[in-house]
Amino acid sequence: MIDDVLGDLAAGKIDVKEAKKRIRIDTIEEIVGIAKLDIGREARRGIPEVVFAESKQLRDILSIVSRAVESSGSAVVSRIRKEHMKSVLEHSEKIGTVETGRNCSTIHVHSGPLQTGRGIVGVLAAGTSDVGVAEEARLMAESMGCSCVTGYDVGIAGMHRLAPELKRFAEAGVAAVVVAAGMEGALATVVASLSDVPVVGVPVSVGYGHGGAGEGALTSMLQSCALGLAVVNIDNGVSAGAFAASVARSHAVE
Repeated sequence: MIDDVLGDLAAGKIDVKEAKKRIRIDTIEEIVGIAKLDIGREARRGIPEVVFAESKQLRDILSIVSRAVESSGSAVVSRIRKEHMKSVLEHSEKIGTVETGRNCSTIHVHSGPLQTGRGIVGVLAAGTSDVGVAEEARLMAESMGCSCVTGYDVGIAGMHRLAPELKRFAEAGVAAVVVAAGMEGALATVVASLSDVPVVGVPVSVGYGHGGAGEGALTSMLQSCALGLAVVNIDNGVSAGAFAASVARSHAVE
C-alpha cells in the first residue's frame, strides 16, 4: 500500500528511488489466473476499481471484489447478472457497506466511510425507464467522493418538469450534469443549451423500431448543436458518472 511505502520513506528505511520502485510494483496486483487489479488507480486518478460483472463467472466476481476492497477500500461492480445478484450482495455485505440504486444492476462496495466534499454532480433521467442507467452514474460519482443531486422523469415530453430541476441544480452548485435519456435522447441537448456547466449525455437503450435500442438517442446526442455536451456510449452510466465526477472534483479543488 502507498501509505506503507510513504511511512518507510519518512522513517528513513528506504530512499526515494526504492519508494518509486515499490509504488510501481504495487500499483498492479494480480489475482492468479483471474485478473490484474489497478489498485493505484484511485490514488492516481480518483477512480476506484470497477468490476464489469456481466460476462464473468460468479466465483471470479466474488474473488476480485474481495481483493479490490481489501486493497483500496472500495469497488464498483457493474452489470451483475440477475442470477448472480443475490450472491454478490450477500458476499459484499460481509466485506463492507453496499450502496445500491433503483432498478440498477450496479453496486458500490466500500469498507469504510465514504469520502465526501469532492464536488457536486447533478443526475437527470428523462423517463422512469432511464433511471437504472442514471443510478449507475450516481453510484459511480459518489464512489469518487462527490455528492449527487438527482431529478428523474423530467423528459422533454413534459418540458415544464425540467426547469424546476435545473433551478435546484444551480442552487445546489452542481459542477457537472449527467443526462440519461432514451428514445430520441433530446433531453441532453436541451439541458446543455440551458446549463452553464459541462453536460454528459448517456443514450439509453430504450426505444423501438428504426433507431431503437438506444441508437436513435446516440445519434441525436452526437449530432447535437448545443456546445459543451460530451457523449458516452449507450447505457454507459459508469463512464458518464466518472467523467462528471472528475469535472466536479477539479471544480472543488479550485
